[in-house]
Amino acid sequence: MLNPTLIRWAALLAGLMTGHVLAEPMPNAAELYQQHCLSCHGAQRTGGMGPALLPQSLERLKRSDALKTIRDGRPATQMPGFGTTLEPAALQALVDHLYTPPADTPGWTAEQIRQSRQQTTAPDQLKNKPVFKADPHNLFVVVEGGDHHATILDGDKLTPIHRFATRYALHGGPKFSPDGRYVYFASRDGWISKFDIWNLKTVAEIRAGLNTRNIAVSSDGRYVLAGNYLPQSVVLFDQDLNLLRVYDAQSAEGKISRVSAVYDAAPRKSFIVALKDVPEAWEIPYADDAPPVAKGQVHDHQLGEAVFQPGQFTPITIPLDDILDDFFFDPPYTHLIGASRNGKGQVINLNIRRKIADLDLAGMPHLGSGITWLRDGQPILATPNLKDGQVTVIDMRTWQTIKQIPTLGPGFFMRSHENTPYVWVDSMMSPTGKDTLQIIDKATLEVVKTVRPEPGKTLAHIEFTRDGKYALASLWEQDGALIVFDAATWKEIKRIPMSKPVGKYNVYNKITRSAGTSH
Repeated sequence: MLNPTLIRWAALLAGLMTGHVLAEPMPNAAELYQQHCLSCHGAQRTGGMGPALLPQSLERLKRSDALKTIRDGRPATQMPGFGTTLEPAALQALVDHLYTPPADTPGWTAEQIRQSRQQTTAPDQLKNKPVFKADPHNLFVVVEGGDHHATILDGDKLTPIHRFATRYALHGGPKFSPDGRYVYFASRDGWISKFDIWNLKTVAEIRAGLNTRNIAVSSDGRYVLAGNYLPQSVVLFDQDLNLLRVYDAQSAEGKISRVSAVYDAAPRKSFIVALKDVPEAWEIPYADDAPPVAKGQVHDHQLGEAVFQPGQFTPITIPLDDILDDFFFDPPYTHLIGASRNGKGQVINLNIRRKIADLDLAGMPHLGSGITWLRDGQPILATPNLKDGQVTVIDMRTWQTIKQIPTLGPGFFMRSHENTPYVWVDSMMSPTGKDTLQIIDKATLEVVKTVRPEPGKTLAHIEFTRDGKYALASLWEQDGALIVFDAATWKEIKRIPMSKPVGKYNVYNKITRSAGTSH
């Protein structure tokens, strides 16, 4: 095949020699997409064999990385490289096209959701006990973003048991059934997958939307809720990923909104939903005996003119003073602690459904990664910050800030465990501190140790083994690894090679809702 760049330069040279140099026409990006991308990514760029290629789906992918993928392809996938068939200008035109919203915003209807469901493993092919000998509660599910795989890791032997392909670009932490047997994943382009850890098989998949924020699993294991950016909706499934209901994500006044996050509030037997574009949250009860809900507490556009409706799955409106981008619960799940990306924090009492306190949260707190512990017998919470190099520590009795702990730069994750006196925090968003973890004493609130095993490489996301003896960190690189530290001595124990391990999740810590990890 002739190199198109050589052809182009030969034509230009010929034009110079004859004195007839014509301006090169701009590449037609839409035609390029139709010719080279449509068969895998769909006519509306909503995905097919390949992932969705909409701006909402690509928001965490740099344009330079998108260009590299189109030019060079993606290893271990069916994505070819077009660097030898398209000129640089055409490659760049394709990138610009993908980051431009389509003229007609694509939708995803309830019927399309139902039609997308796939039963990948029949129930009669599944054994009712683990097919391996490891402790099923001391397993880690490791999400490897480098090549879109996940690994099931034995937390006792610290060795992999099984590795399997996932959907493209998993988004948000996986969620577990209460017994720890099943784990549910959500991809950025809307696919929800149910994986049977005991049998090491994907059981079912369904597409909840075109751009999904995250999912939640009910405390009784019977329901799964997904929150979408596109279309703006909240989608309810049963435990087998059969569609039950689609809610339009809009305020009581009818304003359409993306969904910031959905979480399970286990003691309340309800889901909590935060809307990204309006100052409002919902509580959706799922208990069979949920009490009736008065009309004044719910959205008229969803429930018509009836004065009362059954309480189960009926969204109850919680008006807010500010939008919630991120939120967190106190251990009894009585209070919702939330923050917007402009640093405004608020505490909402879910029983009386109103704000009871403001929080002093500068910068861009990441409350979704916040944790709690007891200090001098009193509950406190701590949160890292996506903008400033600090950890904010708050007294949960008064909601006053106790201390701002300086860190090496903006961080995304912090973690601890009931059996350790320390908190680990990263500074992965700092150019100079991204390779270092800082260890904070829970009692003194002072940094007592830093670890920097790979200078210059990103180190993030600590998670502990079931007993809290070991802390596993992610070397967040394409040719990365899990680095295992002794949680008491902070010494490195071993490394387990992984492809950009963006997160690891211990089954026991998640299903018991350990105060040291996010829920």
